[in-house]
Amino acid sequence: MDLNNAADRVLHAVRLYRAGKAPAVIASGGGFAWSESITPESHNIKTLLQEWGVPVYAIVVEAESRNTFENAVYAKRVMDEQGLKTILLVTSALHMKRALSVFRAMRIDAIPSPTDYRTVYRKKLTIRYFLPNIEAFAGTTRAVKEYTGLLYYWLQGWNR
Repeated sequence: MDLNNAADRVLHAVRLYRAGKAPAVIASGGGFAWSESITPESHNIKTLLQEWGVPVYAIVVEAESRNTFENAVYAKRVMDEQGLKTILLVTSALHMKRALSVFRAMRIDAIPSPTDYRTVYRKKLTIRYFLPNIEAFAGTTRAVKEYTGLLYYWLQGWNR
């Protein structure tokens, strides 16, 4: 399994579980529409949760969702089935605004627990600041995707 930048979300969930902040972890995420052969994200999350010490009885797998809206829909169903009233919503800090608005629109009592903060520290302005670089382009891409998602979800009426 290849760990990418999103793996710290799983580690953050493990830390919350170990700290006694959550009695269970919902591993949420299905496949991608453009590639049905990929193992659902939630199964990889479950594997990591177990490897990092979360017992299997404390892991609930939701493997149907393909986007944030569906994450909320299926998480609500899992919460109702498990009798859970409140969740700690773990996602990247950049994505938290959209995710939290969708979960709250689904009437889920979600407490934000962001991770994966992306910050830039510059001690001194140099010529390199003005030169293009791939990290800046990737950051712009993430921001545009997130703002586009916020607009799309608002147009769909999926958030509040």
